[in-house]
Amino acid sequence: MKKPSEQGAATFEDLIGLGSQSARKSYYPELERKVHELEQERNRYKWLFENALHGIFRAEMTGGVLAANPAIASLCGYASPAEVIEQVRDLSTQLFVDPGEFAAIRQMLLTSERLTGYETRLRCRDGGTVDVAMNILLKRVDGGEIIEAFVADYTERKRARERLQQLNAELEQRVAERTEELLELNEQLRLARDAAEAANKSKDKYLAAASHDLLQPMNAARLLVSTLRERALAGQDGYLIERVHMALEGAEELLTDLLDISRLDQNAVRPDVAEFSLQSILEPLAAELQPVAASEGLQLKLQQSSLSIRSDSRLLTRILRNFLSNALRYTDQGRVLLGVRNRDDRVSIQVWDTGDGIADSKLEDIFREFHQLPDHHAGERRGVGLGLAIVDRIARVLEHRIEVSSRLGKGSMFAIEVPRARGPVSFAAPAQLSPPIDTLAGTRVLVVDNDENVLLSMCALLEQWGCELSVARDCEAALALCQAEAPGVEPQLLLADYHLDWGRTGLEVVQALRRHYGEGFPAAMITADRSADTLRLFREQGLPVLPKPVRPGKLRALLTHLLQGG
Repeated sequence: MKKPSEQGAATFEDLIGLGSQSARKSYYPELERKVHELEQERNRYKWLFENALHGIFRAEMTGGVLAANPAIASLCGYASPAEVIEQVRDLSTQLFVDPGEFAAIRQMLLTSERLTGYETRLRCRDGGTVDVAMNILLKRVDGGEIIEAFVADYTERKRARERLQQLNAELEQRVAERTEELLELNEQLRLARDAAEAANKSKDKYLAAASHDLLQPMNAARLLVSTLRERALAGQDGYLIERVHMALEGAEELLTDLLDISRLDQNAVRPDVAEFSLQSILEPLAAELQPVAASEGLQLKLQQSSLSIRSDSRLLTRILRNFLSNALRYTDQGRVLLGVRNRDDRVSIQVWDTGDGIADSKLEDIFREFHQLPDHHAGERRGVGLGLAIVDRIARVLEHRIEVSSRLGKGSMFAIEVPRARGPVSFAAPAQLSPPIDTLAGTRVLVVDNDENVLLSMCALLEQWGCELSVARDCEAALALCQAEAPGVEPQLLLADYHLDWGRTGLEVVQALRRHYGEGFPAAMITADRSADTLRLFREQGLPVLPKPVRPGKLRALLTHLLQGG
């Protein structure tokens, strides 16, 4: 029995309803089940604690380790968790490497009660260190500060991160070095480009100078031979002069082709694209080659066209002249047709012949340098096989498509396709410039050229036509001569070579004389320089041009045209 003093006091059993024996008996099964579940849960946590891959420990904030699992013992180099508990009696000096850092950790925990993913270094049993990442919880128990920590070995991750940082640094260094190399290479490329451009300009100048220097003696020879051809020569003299004339034509054609192919290979030819009437180049071409066709017993037909196109008239004319020349050369009998076909926004300009034709296997070869087909002019002068090679290069410069078709024994068709003009372009038929031979009688002509042989040849031809000649070798001499002439006997027109000595040009002579006589003073340029820039310069100045070697027929026609105020 309870003492009287205890009768009023409630026991623990009374509080949970087990105050009587019968009540205790009725709750035993339930208690046993709960105790069993608690035991299982404790064992499960114990198993997780002891077998966790990450280290776990419980410690007093200002003391040592209270509990540790095998993972933390292994991580820090201890033989067992008991050894950790036994030896780590002060966290700040025996577990954490830096006591100052542990003080900072404590301060952070007092503020937020937890740290997540905190990276630090723990001291190992042998004095070494290990890099770890920790999640730490702060708990206050009976007025004390207890921490529970979950520790992951961060060594490999740190090494990987450091390696990644090192790789990034190396990559940045390599990128910087490569960038520097590229900048240096770009600078070298720029210098190489500048050198190449300078070389191209030098080659352009060389080609212009070569054209001038090579064609100067040929120009003088052609003028002298033309002068002799117009005279009545006795015996074999006329025949011999004709053969010299043919030889000069062959040499001129060869030299012109070689210079053209060189300029095209050096990218020294730049197209001067404009819109113009197709008929404006077809009619002069047909008129130029009609005598050649007649001498071969062939018909040269021209199909009239009202179309306008967009191209470089000079380069396109060169292509068509080569087509026509080849057609006349390789056609025995029949005719050659210069025709046009409209193809929507493009125009196909075609040259048809009735020659022997070309085998399909040879169609690609004919555009190679120095490739020739046998022609029917046995024993006569033949080209060297550059005509179609020049055509191919010019077409690529113009971005025009070439078309070829042929049938053996039937003939061939060569065509070039050009874009149509965006709008209509008017065309005025050229005036007939074939004056009688005495039209130039008494015409006062000033000729300026730095080559003595050219001056003598030009004088011989023009005086034979009845002209009165004045000659000079530079701008100053020409201007002094004009200033010294009495009124009424001054020159009526000027023929000036473009390239003179010491870098001077015939353009300076034209400008000086026009300042002296007035802007309308008739003048023409004679040059071997066929570059697009030079020809554009002449057009801007409104100056007609005669290419070297000068053809007497074109020279006479030009002089008459200038006298008529053209």
